[in-house]
Amino acid sequence: MYLRCSDERCAMKLELHQRALMCPRCGELLEVAAGTLMFSPQVLKELWWNRRCSRDPRDRSGVWRFREFLPDYPPRDIVTLGEGNVPLVPGIKSGAWAGLSDIRFQHLGWNPTACFKDLGMTVGITEARFQGARTVACASTGNTAGSMAAYAARAGIAARVYLPAGAVSPNKVAQALDYGAEIIEVKGSFDRALETLRHQAGPDLYFLNSINPFRLEGQKTVMFELLEELGWRSPDYVVVPGGNLGNTAAFGKALYELKTAGLIAKVPRLVVVQAEGANPLVRTWRAGSDELLVVNEPRTAATAIRIGAPVSWKKALKALRFTGGLAIDVTDDEIAEAKSVIGRDGIGCEPASATTLAAARKLVRGGTIPRDASVVAILTGHVLKDTDYITRSRYTAAPSEVEAAAVRSSAEVQAD
Repeated sequence: MYLRCSDERCAMKLELHQRALMCPRCGELLEVAAGTLMFSPQVLKELWWNRRCSRDPRDRSGVWRFREFLPDYPPRDIVTLGEGNVPLVPGIKSGAWAGLSDIRFQHLGWNPTACFKDLGMTVGITEARFQGARTVACASTGNTAGSMAAYAARAGIAARVYLPAGAVSPNKVAQALDYGAEIIEVKGSFDRALETLRHQAGPDLYFLNSINPFRLEGQKTVMFELLEELGWRSPDYVVVPGGNLGNTAAFGKALYELKTAGLIAKVPRLVVVQAEGANPLVRTWRAGSDELLVVNEPRTAATAIRIGAPVSWKKALKALRFTGGLAIDVTDDEIAEAKSVIGRDGIGCEPASATTLAAARKLVRGGTIPRDASVVAILTGHVLKDTDYITRSRYTAAPSEVEAAAVRSSAEVQAD
């Protein structure tokens, strides 16, 4: 394996563990290039499945279980909290409400720190320790902060977090504090916090936002686990929230690698969902632009995706084009309603996660997604990540109202 520029026109190569985040030639983001596989697809599938019975800490992780597609480290150097291995949960009321006969949720909020960031952080922190880092740092809307702080604590590394002041759920701030992180509040948005960190970063700080290619290596295993759970039969659509777009980039990379290796026959279409008030990728996608249409003052109650200038936007566009996907936005009211339905399904999620169900319903109603399509919606954060949102939300649909909507939608699906 080695690092390479993510811009195919440049394609500069660097040594795998070279401490770099941007291509020194053109300034684009770097990515990890997979090495040559030594096993056939069928052997790999059996190997990964059989590891579920192992007591090796690497095999108990839903990330390191797929280590043939990850950078190699000595077992003793791997920092893991047993992340991954989350189930696919059928959406019963949610499916009926959205008008879909087959929708399942992959709830990444059921990870150790209650969010999807753990999947990337286990690899990111492992690389940081491998390089001898003493302090790791990130800008965050909350989830990255808690995850980085937890894994840094396990590795014995100091953690420093830059947060947009007053714009992060208290639950998430408390989580980062509990794991021992140093908190630095920055006036303005997440984008300002990230800019502040990048200006202050030096040789003593190891940078762990999704600009870090090792973070995305961990996050790409979401697709490995999802497809394994489905018997390696791809769904028609995978719907994912879009904030800083690291997940979208990672998922696209995973699907490319899986298809190239012969592990899947069909690539699912990726659907990236943003809030209407924080939708730079959607604006860029609709305009067909080669330049990011930045949202200078992003606004949404879904704080986890309140980002106006996502750093991984080029990688995300590449993922959408490869999978034949699309980008869509939803309103805060649509997010709130979808979140309420997911809660009535007994699943629950943080607000940003509910964008996936809201988008699925919108695309079904618009005729883009057929009612009989197979859909997997990614839930990125646990319901307890932002309890203030629940108590202050203006949308307070009673259970009977949600039930009635689900019954109506179910009747429509059956009629079709």
